[in-house]
Amino acid sequence: MISTRLTELLDIEAPVMLAGMGGVSYHELAAAVSNAGGFGCLGASTMSDELMVEEIARTAAATDKPFGVDLLTAAGDMTDKVRAIIAGGASVFVAGLGVPRDVVEQCHDAGLLVVNMCGKVHHAVDAVAAGCDLVVAQGTEAGGHTGRVATMALVPQVVDAVGDQVPVVAAGGIVDGRGLAAALALGADGVWVGTRFIATPEARAVSGYKDTLLNTGEDGTTVTRAYTGKTCRVVRNRYTNEFDASGAKAEPFPGQYIKSLKDGANHLGGDEATPGVDPEREFMPAGQGGGAITELVPAGELVTRFVAEAEAALGRASSLR
Repeated sequence: MISTRLTELLDIEAPVMLAGMGGVSYHELAAAVSNAGGFGCLGASTMSDELMVEEIARTAAATDKPFGVDLLTAAGDMTDKVRAIIAGGASVFVAGLGVPRDVVEQCHDAGLLVVNMCGKVHHAVDAVAAGCDLVVAQGTEAGGHTGRVATMALVPQVVDAVGDQVPVVAAGGIVDGRGLAAALALGADGVWVGTRFIATPEARAVSGYKDTLLNTGEDGTTVTRAYTGKTCRVVRNRYTNEFDASGAKAEPFPGQYIKSLKDGANHLGGDEATPGVDPEREFMPAGQGGGAITELVPAGELVTRFVAEAEAALGRASSLR
């Protein structure tokens, strides 16, 4: 196995974190990753408070390993949600779209670690200053809400800025162990992986999502505001093409998200039985690494593969000396 500051901090065996993907990362997937030695994370941004509590309980029942819960800071006050996360037994709170300053102390008082998603160096600096315990440096290649700086450029700069204070985790375009090895070479302590885990039996997904992902090339995604009002990398389709061609100004979050729901183009959180899903209009977050995904693989097996492939890649690199 590969040991880093991340594995030590989170008490896990493999430096592989499941991205808390809204609508995708439910208890089946989170528990499978944790049970395999990685770090599972629930994507609670699309869940009601009641469903989040249920999913935390189901995850805790399915694994005795550490797991986390991911929410969006931009969604508003999170005090009650964090209280529920603490009560449910999660060990980590992950915040996206902003630094969760208002709840860091609340989390720490309960022994909960705080992770912040960062798309720029100053985001990471602000997160550490606010007390976050580790940061995820997410490049523009990532699926879902993302920034403009590429992973290869962003990660070492974040490492230089805050890596002496907290572990740095790399994200964006990482779909196998070669990506993990590259992240470690850049100074990161592990990886945050989303898109690759969508193509697993355990992932929650509407009809056509996984098949579309398996058939999407490296240039089959686009960054658009069509679905949420914020820059979001998704599978390019008729809905995104029409929105971008129209020149329409997106409504501020969450207004545009609500609009895409009303348009019947957003069923995130649904499953194979969800009616009314049209792949040519559907909201399907996905990263640029999707072109390398050719098969569905159980989540636990993916964690094992990541480590084995990274060890092999690091061995090859070492032999070049």
